[in-house]
Amino acid sequence: MAGFQKSTYYDNRYRQSPALIRARRPYLVKNAVTGLGLTALVVTIYAYTLNAIGQDEFEDVKVPDVPVRSAPASAQNKS
Repeated sequence: MAGFQKSTYYDNRYRQSPALIRARRPYLVKNAVTGLGLTALVVTIYAYTLNAIGQDEFEDVKVPDVPVRSAPASAQNKS
């Protein structure tokens, strides 16, 4: 239909229009603080996990001197 244009917040070069910038302005600081908070939480959990795992000495794990070999399949079938 002639005369109708697609309404968008972006121009022909896909840049933000002033209307989109005005619409996003009230949320800019809140979104940045939330993003920083989530990033700090993830980094803290990651650092804690690496610290907790790094302290384990694995002294309670028994390691055999020689690997145990199972009997051949033909010997198991004869009995």
